[in-house]
Amino acid sequence: MCVLALSAVPRAAWAHVGRAPEPHDLWTAWSVAPTVIVGLLLTSWLYARGVRALWHSAGAGRGIPRWRVACFAGGIATLALALLSPIDGVAAALFSVHMIQHMLLVVVAAPLLVLGDPALASLWALRITARRGLGAWWKEQRVLPAIWHLLRRPLVAFTLHVAALWLWHLPTLYDAALRNEGIHVAEHVSFLATALLFWYPIADARPRQRSSVGVATLSLFAAGLQCTLLGALIAMSRHAWYFGHYATTAAWGLTPLEDQQLAGLIMWIPAGLVYLAALIPTVLPVLRGGSQWVASPTAAGVSARGTP
Repeated sequence: MCVLALSAVPRAAWAHVGRAPEPHDLWTAWSVAPTVIVGLLLTSWLYARGVRALWHSAGAGRGIPRWRVACFAGGIATLALALLSPIDGVAAALFSVHMIQHMLLVVVAAPLLVLGDPALASLWALRITARRGLGAWWKEQRVLPAIWHLLRRPLVAFTLHVAALWLWHLPTLYDAALRNEGIHVAEHVSFLATALLFWYPIADARPRQRSSVGVATLSLFAAGLQCTLLGALIAMSRHAWYFGHYATTAAWGLTPLEDQQLAGLIMWIPAGLVYLAALIPTVLPVLRGGSQWVASPTAAGVSARGTP
């Protein structure tokens, strides 16, 4: 997905390297990043083209239901909010706002994009000859499908997702991202990429590619638990971890420690609750139908027997 790379390219208005914005800069802190804007528009255009072609062939609302289209639009809007709005600029000054930006990428944009079924829409955006050629080329490959199937395995996706969250919140790496825009880009790309991998086995539109209900429940619960733990560690620390914010919070009426405590609470409570809230649509249909939580191996790692 081209938005994955383009949505994290350096911003122009308030890069995280340089003078951090103050309250009087708030409404001028919009990021004017042509590459990000073009990436979001191109991705939206390809998705719309694919959905239009699919609905023209199968009927409106078939193949990709309208609610999935709405989810994808919400994911694109969330990326724009996180990367182009003043959130991106103020994130240079406040760790708490930086945390909001990270959580928008990880627990809002990523699951909404996956629910939109972008893979199917992207295929239908191509001409039929191109789709057939791409399918034939993919069947001939050995390494790429093997890597993709490995990355989609729930345990692998979960591990990469959690590792990205913990590693980038280590003081050394976080401060490096504040100082170096290239590292900051890598941070955002890894957050979004690993989040997409995590949510794919849970929210894939094809039931046979989803994790079993038991595995999905365990993944979501464990993800919520680690998010709560990391947030609690950040919030309950007795000293500020990140030197990059020592001189930037006073203008906003916060000490570095207060700013960090607020950031920890954001990860601890609302972000952690998103994972737990995702358990409802995962488990509820099974409880209503009395299905068995049975899993069998598939290319994605586990089958979707008993899943909605």
